[in-house]
Amino acid sequence: MTNLKQQPPFAGIRTFMKLPHTNDLENVDFAVIGVPFDTGAGYAVGTRFGPAAIREMSQRLRPINPALNMIDLSKYMNGIDYGDLTVHPGYIEYSYEEIEAQLEPIFEKGIIPILLGGDHSVSLPHIRAAAKKYGPVSLVHFDAHSDTWRSDDPKKKYSHANMFSLGADEGVIDPHTSIQMGMRGGGPNPDFESSIALGYEVLSTDDVKKLTVAELCEKVKQRVKSRPVFLTFDVDFLDPVYAPGTGTPEVGGFTTYEAMQMIRGICGINIIGFDIVETLPDRDPAKVTALNAATITHQVLSIIAMKKSVEIEAIV
Repeated sequence: MTNLKQQPPFAGIRTFMKLPHTNDLENVDFAVIGVPFDTGAGYAVGTRFGPAAIREMSQRLRPINPALNMIDLSKYMNGIDYGDLTVHPGYIEYSYEEIEAQLEPIFEKGIIPILLGGDHSVSLPHIRAAAKKYGPVSLVHFDAHSDTWRSDDPKKKYSHANMFSLGADEGVIDPHTSIQMGMRGGGPNPDFESSIALGYEVLSTDDVKKLTVAELCEKVKQRVKSRPVFLTFDVDFLDPVYAPGTGTPEVGGFTTYEAMQMIRGICGINIIGFDIVETLPDRDPAKVTALNAATITHQVLSIIAMKKSVEIEAIV
């Protein structure tokens, strides 16, 4: 990581956390990558501007996380800001192909992509690329919506509402070792029957609220065990008070503090990829949503560093 003391946080190019911007993948543990695509959105659009907004609001984040024993990310991991992937607005299939192809060499090297969306539909090519390296992945899914809707129209195959039914159908996700949390939104399957039928464990917002954070996180750990995990976080998991800048807000959600505790609590799972999606900055002039997305991403990086520190210490 760069020496953050050399310039004030408002100066310099807006890379994520002021990481060096490079496409050189040698000696890299994680790569922050923007996926500015929102053609899959079914309601409000504009999440193509999410990656830029999240980077902007990440400038004051530091490698040290006081909430996790002062873990220093830079001590255990070498990270870069890889820039944005090439996408083609208006062309979902073409963009999916491009996204998958661009991510394949990153997964192949064992680098953990930290992906900034973009609407949630981009998770499908993310996971397709991951599965080429790891086989079917376990999905840990924070969201207000289950995203397992099915279209009866073959011309409307892809959207940000059905990528996790498609991922299960294609065999790139193992739903029987996956878990979805925070579901409360309306839509074609508000009772989450589609997810349950596929084999997902589904916890509604009410289900989650009945558990302590420790109990919830233990459920996650028992569900995925040591399997390769793709972690996906839709910002509408948060209550609109904390994430007004999103395309399909749902009231009655979680606080940022609750979300951060949940992320910290799943420390130890085998995260091989992560995306944070549905930040729509035009709906949030105060940039609170982007700040929260950046901070949640920082928490994910922190638990990856914690796991790596434990592994290194075990070897020593």
